[in-house]
Amino acid sequence: MEQWLERLYIAAEGARLRNEDRRKAREVAALLDEIGRGISRFSRRSPIVLVDAAAGKSYVGLLAAKLVLDVSERRGRVITIERNPAFVSASRLAAERLESLTPIECRGGDVAEAAAWPEDASIVAALHACGAAADSIIGRTIAVHARMLLLVPCCTSAAMTAAARAEKAAERAGIPRHAPVRRRFIQAMVDAERTWRLEAAGYETEVVEFVPPTVTPHNLLWRARFVGEPRRMKAAEEALGRLAEGFSPCVPPADAL
Repeated sequence: MEQWLERLYIAAEGARLRNEDRRKAREVAALLDEIGRGISRFSRRSPIVLVDAAAGKSYVGLLAAKLVLDVSERRGRVITIERNPAFVSASRLAAERLESLTPIECRGGDVAEAAAWPEDASIVAALHACGAAADSIIGRTIAVHARMLLLVPCCTSAAMTAAARAEKAAERAGIPRHAPVRRRFIQAMVDAERTWRLEAAGYETEVVEFVPPTVTPHNLLWRARFVGEPRRMKAAEEALGRLAEGFSPCVPPADAL
């Protein structure tokens, strides 16, 4: 994996892999394993449409095309979505060097924009989607009816709606302002909302550590597969409602006023 990153992104710039690049290689390798297992669930008659969302320089999408789709001889295509024009340009250059048999399209756009997404996504992958981007990816995955989502969120910004609600909930619950304590509470509330949101939309969801925390502190993977089981969806909707009550101020019943 390190050799591929160096060949596609580093050597052309006259530089060598840094320690952070080596850690990135481990993360990409782990996510490619997840993509490979996900693809194996699809009929070989069905072409795979893989979306690399909030793609950065598209490490995941490009190498999935070469090392997963090409190697397994699966029909399909890869679409990467990234809003940074410089990263989109770097992705397109890397795609040319890759010489994959799988068609690759590097799109410029925000993951929150419906126009940036294909209508026929099979698998959505996102490695270190920062802040609100992770929640936008969940929303678009549900909207395009993708069969699988492999999501690794990154930082949780105070500007996020769910984080702001969790901050207020922390105040009401008396959670101490000590940063490590408060931060864990807020993150747990945000992560719970993401999980129940996927489950309520019909996605059987697992949250696992896809690499050790020594590689990255943002090492949780949401592995979500659409099953559409009504009872499971209803239970998740109810859980999401109870979570929303935790976000909301406590209002006494009318007869108590």
